[in-house]
Amino acid sequence: MLHLGLGSFHRAHQAVYLQRLIDAGDARWSLSGANIRPDMAEVVEALRAQGGRYTLETVSPAGEYRYEEIGAIREVLPWEPSLAAVIARGAAPSTRIVSFTVTEAGYYLDTHGKLDLSFAELAADIERARRGESGGSAGVTIYGALCAILRARSAAGAGAVTLLNCDNLRHNGDRFRAGLLEFIERVGDARLLAWVGANTRCPNAMVDRITPRPPPELRARVKAATGRDDAAAITGEHFIQWVIEDDFAAGRPDWGRVGVELVASVQPYEEAKIRILNASHSCIAWAGTLLGLSFIHEGTHHPAIRKMAFDYVTDDVIPCLSPSPIDLAAYRDVVLDRFGNPAIRDTNQRVAADGFSKIPGFIAPTVRERLAAGRPIDSVAVLPALFFAFLQRWHRGALPYAYQDQGMDEAAAHAICAAADPVRALCDDVALWGPVAGDARLVDAVRAASVRVQDLVKTGVQA
Repeated sequence: MLHLGLGSFHRAHQAVYLQRLIDAGDARWSLSGANIRPDMAEVVEALRAQGGRYTLETVSPAGEYRYEEIGAIREVLPWEPSLAAVIARGAAPSTRIVSFTVTEAGYYLDTHGKLDLSFAELAADIERARRGESGGSAGVTIYGALCAILRARSAAGAGAVTLLNCDNLRHNGDRFRAGLLEFIERVGDARLLAWVGANTRCPNAMVDRITPRPPPELRARVKAATGRDDAAAITGEHFIQWVIEDDFAAGRPDWGRVGVELVASVQPYEEAKIRILNASHSCIAWAGTLLGLSFIHEGTHHPAIRKMAFDYVTDDVIPCLSPSPIDLAAYRDVVLDRFGNPAIRDTNQRVAADGFSKIPGFIAPTVRERLAAGRPIDSVAVLPALFFAFLQRWHRGALPYAYQDQGMDEAAAHAICAAADPVRALCDDVALWGPVAGDARLVDAVRAASVRVQDLVKTGVQA
C-alpha cells in the first residue's frame, strides 16, 4: 500500500491496523508513505532515519497509558517537486492500494460536488497534467498526484488498484471518484479516463481516532517510558474505529481479523460519526475558544458547553438519523467521554480549523433535514452561532491563536462580519448552506442562538 499524507492520523490509525495484522502473523502487506506537499519535513526525515518506525502513545479516559512501536511503514519516500519516487511506487505492480488522508477543503468540491476551479492550485494542476508533466509544485493537489500515478500505472500495464480515502468527507470514495474523473476529463486524456473507469475502485470509508498534534513533551515522555529517543512519536486516544465498504480492485489485507468493520454500506456509520462526533468536536472547540480555554477536554467538562453539544445531538441529530443500526444515544455519550479525556490535551486551535468546510459537511445536513420535516432547529443553530462569534473574533484580530481555514475566502469572510446584518449575511451564504441559504427559519434560529452564545461568553455559565 502507498499512503499519501504521513501525518499523525495515518500513523495512529491505518498503520496501526496493519501493524496488528503483522503482529498476528500476516506480513504479506506493508506500507510506503509519502507527502505530496513539502510538509512536515522534520518528521519525514525523522521517520526515514528510524526506518519508518515510531512510537504510538495511547491513553484511555481512565488515564491508562500504553506505548507500542509501529513498524508497518517499511518505506518513507522523500518529497521533491517531481514526485518521481511517489509516482514510481504507485505505478509498481506490487502496489495494490493507494490510500490518502485529505482535509475536507482538499477535495476542492463546490456545493454540487463539482471541482471548484476558482482554486488556483487546482487549475494549475489541470494545466500541468494537460501538458503531460508528472511533477508538482508545493501546491499539488490529490487529483494532480493521482492523475500522474494512474497515468504511469496505465502505461506500465501494472493492473488494477484501489484508491482508498482515510478522512472525514461524507461519501468520500464516491465524491473523490467523481472529482478525479472530472479532473481527468478536463485534462483531456480520454484513454486514461477509460482506464481509470475500468481499473480502479474507490470504496467509501469512515475513520475515527482522536489524534492531537504531538506536544513538545511527548518525546521525553516516550523516552522515559520505553527508553527510545523517538523524534517521530505520536499520541492519541485509546479508542479506534475503521469502517470500509468491501469493494477492492486488487485484494486487501485481512483487516477484519484485527477489528476493521468491512460492510456493504458505510453510510449510517459515517453519518453518525460526522454529525455526532465531528460536529460536536467543532462545537466544543469554538465555544471553548470563546471562553478563553485552550483544550477540548476543558470545554467538554464545562457544564454549559457540554449541554450545548448534548442538546444538539439529542434534539436534532438523533431524530434525523433514526432508525439506525447504531445506538445513537450511547454513541453520543461515548463521544463526550472521549472528548473529556484530559490526557489527550487536544487543542481548540486544531479542532476549530476549517469552519467554512465543516459547516456544509458536518452541520448543514441536519439543518436542512429538520427544516424539511417542519421541525425546530434551536439546538443545531447553536453551532453556526458559535462559529459566527468565533469568526467575529477572527475578524477583529482577537483570537488567541492563528486560525487556519482552507475553505475560507478571507475577503468574503471579512465582508460577512462587516455586513449591516452579519447573521443574515452568514445565513445567506450558499456555499455554507446550499438550498436553505437565506431561509427565514435559519436566520431566526441562528439570531436567537447568537444571543445564547453572547450570554455564555458574558457569564461563562449560562447557555
